[in-house]
This record gives sequence, structure tokens and C-alpha cells, in this order.
Amino acid sequence: MESKKLISLRMERQFFTRRATEEEYLALYRDLQPGVNVYWNGFGQPPTLSFRAAFDDLELNRRRQLSRQLIKGRFSGGNLGWIVPEDLELFWALYQKPLTRPTELQESLLRLIYREGPLTIQQIKAETGLLVKEITPVLHRLQEAFLIYEDQYDGEWDRGWMRFSEMFPEAEGFSLSRPEAMKLILQRFAYRLPAFTVPMAKAFYRLPEKELRKAAAELTAEGIFTELDGAFLLREDFAMLKTYQPVPLSFVYAVHRNDFFYKSHEPMLKEKFLPLYQSLPYDHEPLQYLLIDGEFHGAVVGHFRNGPYDLNDVVCDLPQPETRREEILQAVGEVNSGRLPERFQGNKI
Repeated sequence: MESKKLISLRMERQFFTRRATEEEYLALYRDLQPGVNVYWNGFGQPPTLSFRAAFDDLELNRRRQLSRQLIKGRFSGGNLGWIVPEDLELFWALYQKPLTRPTELQESLLRLIYREGPLTIQQIKAETGLLVKEITPVLHRLQEAFLIYEDQYDGEWDRGWMRFSEMFPEAEGFSLSRPEAMKLILQRFAYRLPAFTVPMAKAFYRLPEKELRKAAAELTAEGIFTELDGAFLLREDFAMLKTYQPVPLSFVYAVHRNDFFYKSHEPMLKEKFLPLYQSLPYDHEPLQYLLIDGEFHGAVVGHFRNGPYDLNDVVCDLPQPETRREEILQAVGEVNSGRLPERFQGNKI
């Protein structure tokens, strides 16, 4: 299968080639769950899908939070994310981490919340005399077990913690198995990222590779997936791509490190671009990655701060990076409040 066709189809399905309408965006968001905010962004920011929407999706998702059309949980590797309520059973099946051997403190806080919740962390502190740093990890672990729910429907610091079953009584009837849930999410993954590999799914979902590989193999045996050189795509996409005409691609986006497209490529990108910046004599942590014409070709490096980042350099592996220099600098400025990096390919700007 021609790589140009796959890259083009991926960019179309991700809405990097044109911006999504609200209806298209809602379907896209659901397929790319759990949604997250921009990497290293301020507390309380709603999730977004950068560069994909033809409207202000930050405001849309703020409204969805307020009306609880987006709900918060701990999913991929215990990380925070936002899902639509109708997919709660799916993500419960994937990520519930049962509390098999609860500690005394875990049991104590759980009883308190069950008896008197919803309670904020400050109220729990006043009731128990515990420090916030003692309370918080316990709440997070109970959250991973889907025993309590953090009702963050706005950007405020104080959120109520309550019994999960109080907020979602339907959860008592959940019966979807983890293998079934994996097969469902992999079909969504395959649609938005045609010809994915199992390591890519593992990188995004933070689920065991062995289980993901088994699910992909079963979907292939059932005729839903086609396997191609170790990658998987939907059978109908495999047939469609034979006559598919790729869309010409010409764009540059500086993609943040929580973005779906970055996260699904994360291990490969870290390895690929490390030689370009690891020996630089100034701070060179990757801040954003450069998506150029549908493929990653470099990174903005520097130092994260609570405020404007230190944009120390742009590193790129294009054969002739100077030919795209102005486009790259413009893309970097767009996601850094108009600020430009100090250097391009090691040379002062």
C-alpha cells in the first residue's frame, strides 16, 4: 500500500486537511477519547483537539463540561481524561483498577465520602486532620477503581468527590468485558489512524501490548481488520485505498505533547529526534513536534515554564529545512502567543 495514500487518508480522518464542523467534531472527539487539554496548560482547561475544528472547540467543550456531557476520570495509565457519558461502560471496562487490598486510609476516606459526600479536599482535610498531600493520592487511587467520582464541571479548584454509583447508578449493571472493549476501541483507532501498529495503540491507550495484539488478531480473523506488513486497517479501508486519490498536503503544525496524533507516535518520535537535540548546549526538552505535510519532521526544543516557554531552537530532519523555514516559524508562533524561537537549526534568528 502506497504510503502517500495512507498519510493522506490519516490527515483527512484527523481533519488536518480541513476543519471539522461541530457534528464532525463530536464524532472525531468520541473516536479520539479520552480527551485531554493542551500539554502543560493551566489547571481547569477543557479538552481540545488542536487544529481540527472550524469553531472554538475550547468553548464548546467548556459548555459540555458544565452540562456534564463530558465527564472526568483516570484512564490511560492513570492519567486524567474526559469522555462522553455514553462511553462510560467502555472506559470502565478498559481502565477500572479494582481495589483488591485496600489500605486502612483508603477504607477510611471511602467510608467518609460514602457517608457524607460530596466533599471537597479541603472539607476532607478539616474532617480528618490529614494533609492534602496525604489525601490526594488516596482519592486518585479510589478514582482509578471507579469507586468515587470527581465532579469537575467547571474550572474551579474545589470539586466535590462523591460515590461513583451516586453519580452513575447505571454502573451497577455494567457487564462489558475488557477484551470486548479493546475490540471496540481498536476499530475507532483504525478508522482515525489507518494502518496502525499495536505499539501505536499501546502508546496511546497505555494498555498491555499482549492484550491489544490478541484483540487485533481476533478482529482480523473476524474479517473486520486486514493485516498489512504488521499493521492493521479496516477491511473496507483496505479495499477503498486501491482506488483512493491522495489529497495534496502542504501544511505545518506545531503539535503539543498531549495530542492524539503525537501520543500514538510518541515512542518512535522520542527515538527519532533525540539525535537532533541531545547534544545542544542549552535547554532542549521537546516542547512541540512539527507535523509537516502529514508526517513528523522535527521539534521545538527549550524549557517548559508556568508562563511563556523558553523556545531555544527548532530542529528538523527535512533535506532542505530552509525552504520551509518561514512556514515553520509561523506555525511555532501560532501556538506560542506569537513568540518565535531563538534559533532555527542552531542558528540565531
